[in-house]
Amino acid sequence: VAQVRRITGERRVGHAGTLDPAATGVLVLCVGAATRIVEYLDDLAKTYVGTILFGVETDTWDAEGSLLMERDAGALSMAQLLEILPRYTGEILQIPPMYSALKRHGTPLYRLARRGEVVEREPRPVSISGLTVRAWTPPRLELEIVCSKGTYIRSLAHDLGEEAGTGACLERLRRTAIGPFILYRAVTLDQLEQKG
Repeated sequence: VAQVRRITGERRVGHAGTLDPAATGVLVLCVGAATRIVEYLDDLAKTYVGTILFGVETDTWDAEGSLLMERDAGALSMAQLLEILPRYTGEILQIPPMYSALKRHGTPLYRLARRGEVVEREPRPVSISGLTVRAWTPPRLELEIVCSKGTYIRSLAHDLGEEAGTGACLERLRRTAIGPFILYRAVTLDQLEQKG
């Protein structure tokens, strides 16, 4: 947002849905008068491609975090995963990760987590309308996920690992679409600067 403000010279810049620092992909930005529609864009379905690494648990539930546990996931099969995945589609309750921007008494959870505090988080209703296996190269599962706002793919990875009995963390994440806004139509910041 700060870079788009600098490139465009427009102070009013809003976004529809944040990305984790390690994630890549589509971020819809609204500039100037268009910032009025941000709240409507926020409700659009989001599509991700994520790689889940089984047998590894971290404190952040992704590959950026500190290692908590390693287990052998060699016995995990595609058949087991295909049995587990349907349990995480539709309307589900999901516990947000400690390393998230959600606030507890005004303090972001990630700040508490960095101080070594773990607090109870209320499960939140989210909707996952699509979970499609793109590749299974043990111990890595690549999924395409179509979900509602507020869905944490790191939580999904963690939950799948718990269900599989091996633990898991999110290794890579790319957002490929927000509603009709698709990755291949997006421009990079460099391209925006050149058009500037």
